[in-house]
Amino acid sequence: MIPINRPILDKKEEEAVLNTLRSGELTNPTYQGGKNVAFAERALAEYLGVKHVVLVNSGTAALQAALLALDIGEGDEVLLPSFTFVATANAVLSVNAKPIFVDIRLDDYCIDPEDLERKITKRCKAVIPVHLYGYPANMQRILEVASKHNLFIIEDAAQSLGATYRSKQTGSFGDLGCFSFYPSKVITCGEGGAVATNSDELANRLRMLRNHGFDAGGLVKRMGLNLRLNEVSAAILSSQLKKLNYFLEQRRKNAEELSRMLDGCGAVLPSELEGRRSNWYLYTIRVMSRDKVLERLHKSEVGAAIYYKTPIHLYPHYHSLLGDVKLPNTEQAAAEVLSLPVHPALTKAELRHIAAAVKSALSK
Repeated sequence: MIPINRPILDKKEEEAVLNTLRSGELTNPTYQGGKNVAFAERALAEYLGVKHVVLVNSGTAALQAALLALDIGEGDEVLLPSFTFVATANAVLSVNAKPIFVDIRLDDYCIDPEDLERKITKRCKAVIPVHLYGYPANMQRILEVASKHNLFIIEDAAQSLGATYRSKQTGSFGDLGCFSFYPSKVITCGEGGAVATNSDELANRLRMLRNHGFDAGGLVKRMGLNLRLNEVSAAILSSQLKKLNYFLEQRRKNAEELSRMLDGCGAVLPSELEGRRSNWYLYTIRVMSRDKVLERLHKSEVGAAIYYKTPIHLYPHYHSLLGDVKLPNTEQAAAEVLSLPVHPALTKAELRHIAAAVKSALSK
């Protein structure tokens, strides 16, 4: 089976891990973090073009820390798409705030700025645009809406490291930008996350939040948790960051080749709107009779996958909390989307096999 995604690790990561193990410093419970954490934070901040990056132990922790840093909590509402992984909404619930689900646009699978504005109430405090499948949301309109209504922006860039909107990195537009380094992402350290910001104050809060509330002087100044990234994971991340541009180039080449081979196949293929550049984390098409097409692809040893078959607002837990929520574009996308392998490890023969399998599955 050709996997939908896979981590790409080699001797460089092995060497980084072994060097860390030999050093004896597997984690560092200080305000600044350990040597490997600090190195990776500087490298990622430089790549993103932001003042600060604070590493944490997962993308979910990044979202939770971002909400806590902005003092979002009970009585507050946070606007976000339902068409995303449940962690985005779970982070909102974890701080006792209320998620308000916004519909998406079908041309980018990202939050619809017009529906966003319609859903705003006096209790709304923040919006979390998700750059889904590694494709940038319409940040210009989102910034306009947020500014008009005095909303914080927390970008969920878990899937979009390396994607750009008008030549600027996703995760660098809002008050805070959150990233994930889960094994399926464009780079990985097993489990890990990051929060990017240009605010000195928010960076200070984040460093305290990730380490039980301790400030640089060793005093507990606010509530905090153990959200630290360990030194072993940070060593892997530093090695992966050096390969990021290569990984992105290969993903783009693979995506362009798939688009060329699938042109005219009958599926709605992904495309890039003006000013938006995907990192091609996932190559997502839309097809009729999606589940049957998926079954045929699996029989052809193509590890296609559905992200996301059940929107968050239709999960039993969220339906019981919020009742019926009408999101027509979200529900249409959930019934029709299908993601194909596009990761850097694919061979040309595998790309041809994927394209042929898709055409065959659609022809039936």
